[in-house]
Amino acid sequence: MVAASSTPGPDHVRLLVKVARMYHERGVRQPEIAAQLNMSQPRVSRLLKEAVDRGVVRTVVVSPDGVHAELEDALAERYGLRDAVVIEAEGPGIDVIPALAAATATYLDATLKGGDTIGVSSWSATLLEAVKVMRARTPPVAREVIQLLGGSGSPEVQLHATRLTSRLAELTGAMPVFAPSAALVGSRELRDLLSREPAMADTMKAWSRLTVALLGIGSLAPSPLLRRSGNAITAEDQRHLGELGAVGDVCARYFDIDGEAVDAPFNDRIIGIEPDRLRAVDRRIGVAGGLDKVAAIRGAARGGWVNILITDVEVARELLRD
Repeated sequence: MVAASSTPGPDHVRLLVKVARMYHERGVRQPEIAAQLNMSQPRVSRLLKEAVDRGVVRTVVVSPDGVHAELEDALAERYGLRDAVVIEAEGPGIDVIPALAAATATYLDATLKGGDTIGVSSWSATLLEAVKVMRARTPPVAREVIQLLGGSGSPEVQLHATRLTSRLAELTGAMPVFAPSAALVGSRELRDLLSREPAMADTMKAWSRLTVALLGIGSLAPSPLLRRSGNAITAEDQRHLGELGAVGDVCARYFDIDGEAVDAPFNDRIIGIEPDRLRAVDRRIGVAGGLDKVAAIRGAARGGWVNILITDVEVARELLRD
């Protein structure tokens, strides 16, 4: 920066303005400015830099309609996020899915890098839609795509969980790794037994290799897809979770409005990634929208369950209210 005590004379300021207007307003290139004003190109470059340093030229970024950079920055600052993506969408939860899916596909296309190991929620309708519109990457940008929660369920919907993992692996050039079990089993003893099965044990070991987690954020009421899968909690469990202050879940791990994990009665029957291991993943991308999920999204962000958030503009504004 130019020292504050170095006050230029009026003739020098006039030259700064002239060079700046030629370059920024009329689009004259630096060599042409140098020739027209009979000075060297390096001096033109120095004058342009000085014009910025002295405030003669100020850069203003104007966001086009539909781009909410200020909301994104505010969300990141308020909740300590690494990044936020806010998209235009209106309506209840199910109506925002196409826009969220498109934004997620674009974000993954821009941010996945070679060698990533991606964990993915097994029962997210939004993530399933995202892989439908995502384009294939060449060369490969991931090594493995790993289910984070048991992906077995009723036959008519299990295909959704399998397709999500296999399609994302295909698009990123990765190897799919499935969690061949139900997400919620009948007893702790059965969970322990299934966890020792070689295929499931290998998947659980693979969770330690994750560099990215792609996550849906659920509200207290199970989604239609999860309910149809046979992995949803019971009405009694849902009532008990409400009494504990639960507002939502990530990978069937429920938390309160401050993001603190709640002691759900079925925690010891879940076959899925543990909270501490999930929150150790470097990039945890949460995808959710609709005003019915505001409390769940707030808790997920406050508790560090996600550190990158893709949501809609109405939710973003609610999250920023005091």
